[in-house]
Amino acid sequence: MGVIQWFQENIVSNTLMMVFLIAVIGYLVGSIRICGLELGTAGILLVALVFGHFGIEIPDLVRELGLICFVTSVGFIAGPKFFRNFKHNAASYILLGFLVIAAGALVCVAIIKVFGIPTDISVGMMTGALTSTPGLAAALEATGSDAASVGYGIAYPFGVVGVVLFVQLVPKLLKVDMAAERASFEAAAGVEVEEYHKTKKEALFYADSMGFFPFSLAIALGIILAKIEIPLPGGAVFALGTSGGPLIAGLILGHFGHFGRLSVQVEKHVLECLREFGLALFLLGAGSQAGAGFVEILKEHGLLLFLYGALMTLIPMFVGYFFAVKVLHLNLFNTLGSICGGMTSTPALGTLIRVAETDDVASAYAATYPIALVSVVLASQFIGIFL
Repeated sequence: MGVIQWFQENIVSNTLMMVFLIAVIGYLVGSIRICGLELGTAGILLVALVFGHFGIEIPDLVRELGLICFVTSVGFIAGPKFFRNFKHNAASYILLGFLVIAAGALVCVAIIKVFGIPTDISVGMMTGALTSTPGLAAALEATGSDAASVGYGIAYPFGVVGVVLFVQLVPKLLKVDMAAERASFEAAAGVEVEEYHKTKKEALFYADSMGFFPFSLAIALGIILAKIEIPLPGGAVFALGTSGGPLIAGLILGHFGHFGRLSVQVEKHVLECLREFGLALFLLGAGSQAGAGFVEILKEHGLLLFLYGALMTLIPMFVGYFFAVKVLHLNLFNTLGSICGGMTSTPALGTLIRVAETDDVASAYAATYPIALVSVVLASQFIGIFL
């Protein structure tokens, strides 16, 4: 047996080996700083794209498990302050979530009408630019064409990287004093909910010391929520999916903290670990899937498709940002958190948490995300059916 054959049979064909090899290289790539910017965990996406291009396949279960762990962790972390924050800014979050997706949809329609790009590819690009897998599922159903997946694969990489860089660039360009901004933001968010949980801690019953019981409970409940289907015009249906269901379940359990004497709290350091682990797995799976045939697709349809996909990311992002700042007068952290939610970008939220050095930005993400999720599914279906 030759060295190459041994390598292929024992290394390349070993899924676990590929998962952690991509993670190792991805974190190294993500740690490279250029002009003070770095990709962080999103570096895994780029490496996974390359591996996917060369035929490395990562099972869908890896991506789904990662997504569920990430959004459930975000829900638990944001839960204690989410409903209070949403109550104060509900109208703003609803407007932003809808506006960002509406801007993306308008760009998509313009590309179809002005440049003559086929509807199925264009709608797929829109869902990739907005990093929405549920949107892609809706696009596939509405268009009845696998070409939507082609468009998704073209636009998705920039959809991830663009928002990740945006949440780092804005504070630098504005020369924001992050410590002062963080202190103001946390003071506005309030801490009494956290203090309440601490005072109740001794009186509660814990099923396990690490909090895996409530975490597993949230995932189980979230998957049930994800399966609930709501009929939509044209015979289509809407469902929260694995990105929305566990997020909402985590928010609810994180908000209440306990039911009777039964604790459903999870230690923060455990949630932070699961959040990062989940994000890495999600990017691994998504990147390897999008990388398959990526170069061939661009050769066939032209590099302009990449530009169109980039416009579908940039225009909604800037429209949402200026609307949040100039019209809604949201503070910086709420604005950037809402942009991450409006763009349905889980990797960007991970980066924003690291940049802002506070988990509270997840509240704005979690408030805007469901609105954006519903909007992108509806937009995909309407454009796919009527254009």
